[in-house]
Amino acid sequence: MRNARERLMFIKPLEPIQVETPPVSDDWLHEIKYDGFRTQLVRDWAGVRAFSRNGHDWSQRYWPIVTAAEKLPAESFIIDGEMIAPDPDGRPNFHQMHSRMVWNAEQLAFVAFDILHLNGQDPRSLPLIERKAKLWNLIRPARDIIQYSDHVEGNGVAFFEAVEQMGLEGMVSKRRESLYRSGKVDSWVKCKCWDVGDFELLGIRREPGKPAAAIVARGGDMPAQRS
Repeated sequence: MRNARERLMFIKPLEPIQVETPPVSDDWLHEIKYDGFRTQLVRDWAGVRAFSRNGHDWSQRYWPIVTAAEKLPAESFIIDGEMIAPDPDGRPNFHQMHSRMVWNAEQLAFVAFDILHLNGQDPRSLPLIERKAKLWNLIRPARDIIQYSDHVEGNGVAFFEAVEQMGLEGMVSKRRESLYRSGKVDSWVKCKCWDVGDFELLGIRREPGKPAAAIVARGGDMPAQRS
């Protein structure tokens, strides 16, 4: 039995498998792949904290979102999502993430796409479509710095073409009945849009157990990482 004074813990996130083409069957939901930092918002009896994808407490960096999450109508929750730096048109601008985290955190936004705990209940064994309904009921109307990752059902190829035309990073497809399990799971897949052009290679980043990533720039732009 959980001690009443024990704090809720960070949950290792579910990681989608990368694929070359999107799924085509109708039992998949498709969402925009937001270009930012994976983040969990955790609320318990002592307040809200924000954790990075590796479980580091980044609450101070994301203080405006933490403050907004304190106003959500629940005693406890764990929300999975992506912290982004939106442009005026709403598109994520990854190159602005670091500067906003340091100087203008109020210009960040958190895009919520799943819920892992709600008022003492663990919804991870519910189908995704039911979890998303619970999430929407918690954060609606989601028009401020806490936003909702909307989805379409089926038509994955058409959705990917629209994402490409909008100049976004890619899409994430999820089986509508999928459960939430930490680690890499093939019931979630991601499909990236690729930039084609001439880039300046600035270096290679290597981390144990991960693919090598090229650090590139084009036309004087800020460096970007491509795996």
